[in-house]
Amino acid sequence: MSKSLKRVQSALQAAGLAVEIRETDDSARTAEGAAAAVGCAVDQIAKSIIFRGETTGHVVLFLTAGGNRVDPAKATALAGQSLGKADADLIRAETGFAIGGVAPVGHLRQVQAWLDPRLLDFETVWAAAGTPRHVFAIAPEDLVRITGAKQADFIA
Repeated sequence: MSKSLKRVQSALQAAGLAVEIRETDDSARTAEGAAAAVGCAVDQIAKSIIFRGETTGHVVLFLTAGGNRVDPAKATALAGQSLGKADADLIRAETGFAIGGVAPVGHLRQVQAWLDPRLLDFETVWAAAGTPRHVFAIAPEDLVRITGAKQADFIA
């Protein structure tokens, strides 16, 4: 088991959640592929969209429903700073995850996060578990609780 996967599993257990992590094929790198792999609607995939805060230099996380896109202007207003593209090295350094497998929990440092309210329309959503091949199912309310993400409108 990879270190990234172990970190996610530990974070979920520490939050009191008995969550099963499922291994998929390489198609889970996209929301559409992950939805097909686990048999759910695309919007039930909680995508971890990472930006670089231009003032702080740290990553900022937006958890969005699989079919939605982040509006950069709305996201910038929420973050209180200009947002730019986070490169793979920054994402790995601050979250501990590679692009395509960024989990909403188990980051190496505290991450400022927002959540798309569309995710709350479902009983269960699926998120990356630290690798591009692993996902886990979680109640959206638990996702909010364990990430500390603030619900907000940042959708294009």
